Amino acid sequence: MGQDQTKQQIEKGLQLYQSNQTEKALQVWMKVLEKSSDLVGRFRVLGCLVTAHSEMGRYKEMLKFAVVQIDTARELEDADFLLEGYLNLARSNEKLCEFHKTISYCKTCLGLPGTRASAQLGGQVSLSMGNAFLGLSLFQKALESFEKALRYAHNNDDAMLECRVCCSLGSFYAQVKESMKIALQHGDRPLQALCLLCFADIHRSRGDLETAFPRYDSAMSIMTEIGNRVGQVQVLLGVAKCWVARKALDKALDAIERAQDLAEEVGNKLSQLKLHCLSESICRSKGLQRELRAHVVRFHECVEETELYCGLCGESIGERNSRLQALPCSHIFHLRCLQNNGTRSCPNCRRSSMKPGFV
Repeated sequence: MGQDQTKQQIEKGLQLYQSNQTEKALQVWMKVLEKSSDLVGRFRVLGCLVTAHSEMGRYKEMLKFAVVQIDTARELEDADFLLEGYLNLARSNEKLCEFHKTISYCKTCLGLPGTRASAQLGGQVSLSMGNAFLGLSLFQKALESFEKALRYAHNNDDAMLECRVCCSLGSFYAQVKESMKIALQHGDRPLQALCLLCFADIHRSRGDLETAFPRYDSAMSIMTEIGNRVGQVQVLLGVAKCWVARKALDKALDAIERAQDLAEEVGNKLSQLKLHCLSESICRSKGLQRELRAHVVRFHECVEETELYCGLCGESIGERNSRLQALPCSHIFHLRCLQNNGTRSCPNCRRSSMKPGFV
């Protein structure tokens, strides 16, 4: 089956599918898969099969076709096809509650070089990652991913993606609400503070700042009471983002300054990095060039201080999709570097590596 005939049959299957003749559509697409020699056509029909099985709740079949699709994408050697293929792998594992695999495939998507499809699919990648974090009860990371997905939706006028994100936020809110009940029953103040922070972040992401501010105040009160300075930094960061949304940039900078002092006291480099990033965008908006340069310099210093490097080649870990190896002594290297090195002891501390673990 050639390229033109493949396109015709895919279109025929889509028409059948849209008229609710699902089984007939699947038969047409399977026939294309068996007979077509056109790699692009095969990739497209595999995408149709992934979507159809997802909507039918046949998630194991969905995963099977997603695996074949990513193999086809590798044959095509095209970044756009790879992005779509890895996204379908992520979605398939999300449906099967394999959340760690979902996150891994989403990170692979985000690590691919810039593609034409990244603007369209980036929001869906963030949404899938958010759902996986939510499944693992990692509320803060889930919300950060949902916020990224919402930004993609707003920037690209994607109403369908926005609707899906709002549905996920509804599930998120329900889970946090349930956690809050448990925290109140057991008098767990740290958990209460975390739930209040999550509630505030949810309202902020929805644009409901009037509700967000009191929640942040309540969270800050408990964080201060229990001495959680990292939690206080997170609250102040959320408050700063609220002021940015209200265009009150001076108040945002005040909140950031307080948060920065706390972050430096506890040595939390990741929080410092986030705060410098937000300060940078505010200073750019206000035209504060001297302050902008200072935050840019400090931001890059924080990146260097938090970055991991391979102890053998010196390359920054994470810039490429490379397999890593963690030795029992906790030193991390690229797998290929250790294999080329040929020694059984750690190149850094010279301890016997024995059986390494894979990262």
